[in-house]
Amino acid sequence: MSDLLINVHESVDISGDCYFVNGNYEYYHYLCDGFDDRGWGCGYRTLQTICSWMKRNYQEDQKVPSIREIQEILVQLEDKPKSFGGSRQWIGSFEVCLVIDKLYDVPCKIIHVNKGDELQSVIDSLVSHFVHFGSPVMMGGDVDCSSKGIMGVNVCGSDASLLVVDPHYVGKEQTREFLHNKGWVKWQSLKDFLSSSFYNLCLPQVRAKSLQK
Repeated sequence: MSDLLINVHESVDISGDCYFVNGNYEYYHYLCDGFDDRGWGCGYRTLQTICSWMKRNYQEDQKVPSIREIQEILVQLEDKPKSFGGSRQWIGSFEVCLVIDKLYDVPCKIIHVNKGDELQSVIDSLVSHFVHFGSPVMMGGDVDCSSKGIMGVNVCGSDASLLVVDPHYVGKEQTREFLHNKGWVKWQSLKDFLSSSFYNLCLPQVRAKSLQK
């Protein structure tokens, strides 16, 4: 069994209307398995976090793939050249979509936002996703190229925030409170995303066990 922290978003401050991921997941981050991916592995780690949710809530017999296994899948799908295997090239939301479809036969919805100050336009879609599917969301951008997991949405009047689970943390496993205090897990207001960056969001179209009829 993994010794990674579970559901690191729990116990965050709540105000207004909040909608969260439904079901358990593990927090994957830089160096969490001893493999040094600092500076380029954030997309892989967020994908692994989503895969851990899949394992716990959808397909128990499918293990969470390693970074190298993720690269091999993308090469097999001919999305990447053979030289991609063993490289330090990053992946984004589109590659995450391909791997999830390959491993779990689950389609993903990709939402493209032209620039950060237009993120308000996708809040209703994210709320609907967490209500009807409950799976974690992957978010990446071009200028703000660091990938991150989105585990919830907060709507308070005309303001909205996304619950970010950041894979860039390096260190031994700590408590949820430590991660919250250091900002590795946080509510991030839409105005704090870069207006100059586009963003892609990957929404796995699979329902958590608790939402299945």
